[in-house]
Amino acid sequence: MANKLRNYFPLIRERKEVLKEIGENSGLHALFTGWKPEQQEEFLDFCTGMKGVKILYDSFFKEVMSPEYTPGRLNRFLSLLIGKKVTIRQVIPNDGSRIADENTLLITDIVVEFEDGSLANVEIQKIGYSFPGERSACYSADLLLRQYKRVRDEKNRKKQKFSYKDIKNVYIIVLFEKSAAEFHAVPGKHLHKSFWGFDTGLEVTLLQNFIFITLDIFRKNMENKSIENELDAWLMFFSSEDPERIIELINKYPMFREMYEDIYGLCRNMEKVMGMFSKELRELDRNTVQYMIDELQEKIDAQAAALEADKKRHEKELEAERKRYEEELEAERKEHEKALERERLKYAQALKCIEALKEKSSSDPLQ
Repeated sequence: MANKLRNYFPLIRERKEVLKEIGENSGLHALFTGWKPEQQEEFLDFCTGMKGVKILYDSFFKEVMSPEYTPGRLNRFLSLLIGKKVTIRQVIPNDGSRIADENTLLITDIVVEFEDGSLANVEIQKIGYSFPGERSACYSADLLLRQYKRVRDEKNRKKQKFSYKDIKNVYIIVLFEKSAAEFHAVPGKHLHKSFWGFDTGLEVTLLQNFIFITLDIFRKNMENKSIENELDAWLMFFSSEDPERIIELINKYPMFREMYEDIYGLCRNMEKVMGMFSKELRELDRNTVQYMIDELQEKIDAQAAALEADKKRHEKELEAERKRYEEELEAERKEHEKALERERLKYAQALKCIEALKEKSSSDPLQ
């Protein structure tokens, strides 16, 4: 297969050159041989330009999209996504309050503050969590409360009066590499933005905003279609490893060429890029194990629920059968009592007839 990307990025090295450097370094060789054959091929493919790099790997995403070193890139993407120009003022450390160690399925999780004081939590999920709406609402509330406490404390330090007007928007922005079932119920849609309103037309400011991007559905929507706008270009940058798509991307939007040059420049630092890739593989393995555990737990819970339902249904059936049997016994008892009563009446009538005959015979000597 022809290496088309090398025509655009001359710094891309050939496979034999990469393998030679790995083979001459005992540490790199040990690391490389410790990978599975398909992982070795994946690494060689993106280092040699046969395929694009998975930008959504946490290490690569932060290398290329760092809000600290190259803030203009994330600024531009978020501005297009939100629909207005935003500028990142600072990156805020995560407080670590993830429910049930949810970091296991997160690829990237960055909290940034914009110049106007708004906060945005940018997540990339390899596998979509269950209950994405409920979960996002919880973290939006957490982000809003964090902002409230910070602004209030800052006002108090400055001896200034706090007002709720000082609280700005919070955004929960989630890119799903593999989206949850809820999103597939809306065919052909890969970008979902929340909106708030009241049935009366009441206009008040509500601060919580949600943006969900399903990259698997985006790729499907883009099959046999060309890139028509800059936001789609960004989503293609994040989601595609296809050299043809990468070439289309850098020809239509040259700014992405610089980002790919950063990536292929990084690939020339073999020790660093192998360390990053090895870290991603460890995370993927951990995520996969956790996901399998979660799936197994869901199956166990579902089976337990099914067994409990079967038990209740069986108990209900037994209770119905017992009741039916008791009703039948009661009906038989009543029928038996009625039969006995009929026999008793017949017997009483027979006795009366006998008595009547005796009386008649005693009064008539001829009889």
